Amino acid sequence: MVECKRLAIAISGRGSNMEAILRACEEPGYPAEVVLVISDNPSAKGLETADAAGVTTASFRREDFNNQTDHEEAMAKAIEAAKSDLICLAGFMQVLSAEFTKKFEGRIINIHPSLLPKYKGLNTHARALADGAKTHGCSVHFVDATLDGGPVIAQMSVPILPDDDEESLAARVLTEEHRLYPEAIRNIATGEITFPNNQL
Repeated sequence: MVECKRLAIAISGRGSNMEAILRACEEPGYPAEVVLVISDNPSAKGLETADAAGVTTASFRREDFNNQTDHEEAMAKAIEAAKSDLICLAGFMQVLSAEFTKKFEGRIINIHPSLLPKYKGLNTHARALADGAKTHGCSVHFVDATLDGGPVIAQMSVPILPDDDEESLAARVLTEEHRLYPEAIRNIATGEITFPNNQL
């Protein structure tokens, strides 16, 4: 029997990928459970959603701390207190330090709206359209100290249609994100996918 992995999810806004993970965790036999949702934005809509689902939440506004180190230490303490096995970044808009990513090496994953290594950073849909790309998509990857870096776990692609604009493309990619992220978590939890140093 596969041990149920404990997930901490970090969000900054509405948390639609967090919602997809929560729905997956309700499925019989899904090998993970959400034990904590944290945010750098106390007003994040996703915190209300997590509260309503009975999940412990905590907010850590960057402005309330002297520096990034103190901010990340507070988040790390909450993650460790919840005995989290895996940290899932789901629209978390803070760039984590090398110290934080090293502390949780192999235990932090992120979903990014592009087919990495293409279009790291922001405005991925607009950049894909501007380049005249034929395909676009999303990636789940392990997090390291580089921007949208770390080993890719899984990807899903969508065609870019002739009449696509940024909004229509973003909506189609988001639908795939909601499928891809829970499946990637499942594969990590069951050991089908492991970090190169097998930290989890």
